[in-house]
Amino acid sequence: MTNKLIGAKVFVRRDEGTEHKAELLLERLRKGKVEFYVHYEGWNKRLDEWIDETRLNLNRPVEFPKKKEPEKDSKDKKRKTPGGSQSATATPAPEAESTDVTDVGEAEPQFDPKQEIERLRTSGSMVQNHSEVARVRNINKVVFGGYEIEPWYFSPYPQELSEEDEIYICEFSLQYFGSKFRFERFRQKYTLRHPPGNEIYRDEKFSFYEIDGRLQRTWCRNLCLLSKLFLDHKTLYYDVDPFLFYCMCTRDEYGHHLVGYFSKEKECAEGYNVACILSLPPYQRFGYGKVLIDFSYNLSKIEGKLGSPEKPLSDLGLISYRSYWSDILIELLVEGGKPDTTIEELSAQTAFTSADIMHTLQAHSMIRYYRGQHVICLTSAAIERYEKKKAKKAHRIDPTKLKWKPPVFTPAQLRFAW
Repeated sequence: MTNKLIGAKVFVRRDEGTEHKAELLLERLRKGKVEFYVHYEGWNKRLDEWIDETRLNLNRPVEFPKKKEPEKDSKDKKRKTPGGSQSATATPAPEAESTDVTDVGEAEPQFDPKQEIERLRTSGSMVQNHSEVARVRNINKVVFGGYEIEPWYFSPYPQELSEEDEIYICEFSLQYFGSKFRFERFRQKYTLRHPPGNEIYRDEKFSFYEIDGRLQRTWCRNLCLLSKLFLDHKTLYYDVDPFLFYCMCTRDEYGHHLVGYFSKEKECAEGYNVACILSLPPYQRFGYGKVLIDFSYNLSKIEGKLGSPEKPLSDLGLISYRSYWSDILIELLVEGGKPDTTIEELSAQTAFTSADIMHTLQAHSMIRYYRGQHVICLTSAAIERYEKKKAKKAHRIDPTKLKWKPPVFTPAQLRFAW
């Protein structure tokens, strides 16, 4: 009976008592019970989950997948190209969804910010190819540093861990265990209480560590495995040698606790100052993502370069970056902007690229065409935003406490092999 339901859309009972239509992607028998992996229609892929078959409401209409029509004769699919060779008839491919800053929310003032954030959090994810079994979330629950976290996406942890109800990850070594006994025994022996790198920044709230992927290969691979649970578009987890990892931690008497991180290529031809960025779920919605972004731009200022994150951004990453760019630019214009301030001057002050500045100002309708040229102007909405942000007193990186010099690598050190 159940095999026939794969691919069908049925109503599923949610924990809060509501029902939502979902597509049944996979079926498995686990501990004597039949379970389905479902994708809720119109919701972000991070909300996909394994559910017990008892949560299916088969009394409501079931939408079965349409049968594919038989293909026409292969001769009809062939056509002559200008060069005389045979090729299949071309059909326009649908445009891939992108989270580039220019593609999401072209004019921000037209949207309610709360509605925009909710749309990004719940709308379709960048990767929606459900035919790939490997994309199915394989870890049910992670115990990490006193938190129980439900992963959002697939991560290539060893197969045997997917059979466990929960896995245990040491918050200092990032080593993973399927057994609580083995995890606790390891914790008794492992004495390091901070990331295995150089502490390059410390203020009253945060510390930052710089870790070389080549020198701490195992730790950085474990970090990538952990982050893959919450980043759908992240693919590499083994090739960490070309990257530096900057980890943000909070401190207490028990050690330095990982809050989030960003990685950066040692040598990047495109000029990206961030390759991958993540705040761990227990620390999201506290503004910590903006602190990570602020730190990355402080490094760019020391390097004397303009920086921009690698595209495409994840949905939550896009929210943080757009908000950070807006806050910094509006603050500069309100507090010290000249009537004739240019994009180039703003770029020199912030280390933002001209493209990122232009997109941000356009989203806030702060670029106007006047007497044959484009000018930057403050709007009442921008000033109101500035007053609200100023009252919140968001945490900022203090450049005087950053003890860092841009690392220099020899050609031999930039030759990577694994």
